[in-house]
Amino acid sequence: MDLVPVFSAALQYRHIRVADGAGFALGSVTEEDSSSKEAAIWSAPAAIETAAKKSPGLGEMEGEQHLGLAPNPTQHFITDACDSDHRLDWETDLASAMLVFSELKGGYLMPENTLTITDNRTNKTYMVPVENGTIRAVDLRQIKTGPDDFGLMTYDPAFMNTAACKSAITYIDGDKGILRYRGYPIEVLAERCTFLEVAYLLLCGELPTEKELKQWVYDITHHTMLHETTKKFMEGFRYSAHPMSMFVSTIAALSSVYPDARLVRSASDRMHQIVRLIGKVPSIAAMSYRHNVGFPYVYPDNDLSYTENFMNMLWKMVEPKYVAHPAIARALDILFILHADHEQNCSANAMRAVGSSEVDPYLAVASAASALAGPLHGGANEEVLKMLDEIGSKDNVPAYIKKVKEGHIKLMGFGHRIYKNYDPRAKIIRWSAEQVFDVTGRNPKLDIALELERIALEDDYFVKRKLYPNVDFYSGIMYQAMGFRPEMFTVLFAIPRTAGWLAQWQELMTDPEQKIARPRQIYTGYGEREFVPLDKRLPAPMPAAYPAD
Repeated sequence: MDLVPVFSAALQYRHIRVADGAGFALGSVTEEDSSSKEAAIWSAPAAIETAAKKSPGLGEMEGEQHLGLAPNPTQHFITDACDSDHRLDWETDLASAMLVFSELKGGYLMPENTLTITDNRTNKTYMVPVENGTIRAVDLRQIKTGPDDFGLMTYDPAFMNTAACKSAITYIDGDKGILRYRGYPIEVLAERCTFLEVAYLLLCGELPTEKELKQWVYDITHHTMLHETTKKFMEGFRYSAHPMSMFVSTIAALSSVYPDARLVRSASDRMHQIVRLIGKVPSIAAMSYRHNVGFPYVYPDNDLSYTENFMNMLWKMVEPKYVAHPAIARALDILFILHADHEQNCSANAMRAVGSSEVDPYLAVASAASALAGPLHGGANEEVLKMLDEIGSKDNVPAYIKKVKEGHIKLMGFGHRIYKNYDPRAKIIRWSAEQVFDVTGRNPKLDIALELERIALEDDYFVKRKLYPNVDFYSGIMYQAMGFRPEMFTVLFAIPRTAGWLAQWQELMTDPEQKIARPRQIYTGYGEREFVPLDKRLPAPMPAAYPAD
């Protein structure tokens, strides 16, 4: 077979080539080389015509995806489909134009995994690659109405349909109620692993061997102590300070204790800070609690497990050695596993956004914990308890459900942004709660919760809306039964989630595609305005009044 000139529309590699035999070759032209860029755009039509006249048929070259060109194409499709002012993504434009034109003129192949976009404002057509069910937002920049147009952007408040990263840590299928860490179902990990095993998995990608786990537990255990200056720092908080405020502030303060944490591009330094943080967050959380209730701080006990040691620092009084109830310690370990990571939630996004500036991990974790402190994120289980207290008894549940359906109040602990099925974590917590109640006695709130769940799962109003119990529905009841006060709930959430935040941060630091986070905006304010002198200004009241003191 004679060599037939064809174009390789390699959109992923941002270049166009003419195959051997065309008498013309267009290499991968850089954006900086404006002369080559101009030559590429304006020489392409001639190259196409030359190629078509030589061999107007269709051929193929091994290892490439090609598109046959119809005879005698004109300059029209290049000049109409490409920006004459040489936009940044001109190579993609050129590839798209050639492919679309060829199909219109009888070409037989459109590349798979691409999306063709027609801009009805300009009647131009573009083609962008599709990878993992997504297109790159920057590929839309080539879609413009004119040379002064910045290019098309996406508008997505609250990231409802935007992927900001690629991650191999946590997989969620909300429709099917699936949650996996590094491929392992959460149910299996909760049943068979300790929290520190799962933390290792999240950070390292695999479950540890016996030798690796032993060393990992040793390293974490021997980093639970806090510097005495940190203890004095915490003593400076007001006696009524919220434990989460103390937790966030103290984590941030550790940035001044460990200046080597700024070496975020050093893999060994990153791991050093990771071990420190996972070891120290239970100590900080326990000291926050003890400060809040007016008890003296308790030092870590290296003979105890991760969760037992946390319980020791929380609840030890005058006994020589604190002994945790194994059922309570195991239940807390399971709760830590369930809360360890949850994909790109609000606090994980905060960790990545702040971490992208290459700030040290203590400040990044403090920002993530700040996001977690909000009632729409980590504080939701406390809202569930308030709701159960408001209902009062099982007999009042039908009347409360009626108010929910009428739109007067919200049913807390039901529904989730991601899950449109039963939250798999809620099932595990419900089972674990029964084990706790065997030790502590049955919490009367559980009967109200079970009745709420029963009605919600049978009522078409909730079923149609896919409102199922989430992780917050039972965790608050369980925490309360274990002896935790509601103001500690979010701190309890932050301890295990620190491992997940650090896994997300580690992945961010090793991702060559990531840059400092800098979203775009749609400006809706004034255009340029004339300055108004002070004596000619009209009143501009504040949005709301505020107390004078």
